[in-house]
Amino acid sequence: MKLYYSPGTCSLATHIVLNEAGYAYELVKVDLKTKTTENGNDFTLINSKSSVPVLELDNGEVITEVVAIVQYLVDQQAETPLAPKAGTLERARLHEWLNFIATEVHKTYSPIFHAAQVGNQARDYSVQKLKDAFDFVAARLEGKAFLMGTQFTIADAYLYTTLRWHKGINFDLSNWPVLLDYMQRIALRPKVQATLMAEGLLDKKAA
Repeated sequence: MKLYYSPGTCSLATHIVLNEAGYAYELVKVDLKTKTTENGNDFTLINSKSSVPVLELDNGEVITEVVAIVQYLVDQQAETPLAPKAGTLERARLHEWLNFIATEVHKTYSPIFHAAQVGNQARDYSVQKLKDAFDFVAARLEGKAFLMGTQFTIADAYLYTTLRWHKGINFDLSNWPVLLDYMQRIALRPKVQATLMAEGLLDKKAA
């Protein structure tokens, strides 16, 4: 398999899951500005959406979108601690978290990152929406190690990735100490450490 990624972006979640699940894979770095891979190939020929992550399977099939990729990866393993069994209520709860992170956290950052293009009104709205999302997550993490309880899952890999972006928008997380503790707990996982090192992010504090 090949993972097309850009350091620190949402592809980090997929990268973490690949390592946590013990997959063998090849990393291909992508420059999202020039839309080229580190080998000089046109990335738009691999993914016409020009976004990461992209997982290229050994048979040449390509999967895009974080939520689709991480679920595919865990579904290839009969017994994995990274996701509850398919068809169970617990798996539906995992889907709830993945969709919430994708729509209410991940995408909410976009107007903030691109404030110059969308304007201050859109930025301010998104900042408040992000605060509301953090309130929701923090309340449900209270007294728990991870989103699903005591077990780290693919949802945690995704949430951790998006929480890391708070520094990129100068967003202070001190009002949510439970989120800071959560990030630190995940950042200290050996496979997460290895992933951060591979992407050149280990020297940048997770919280």
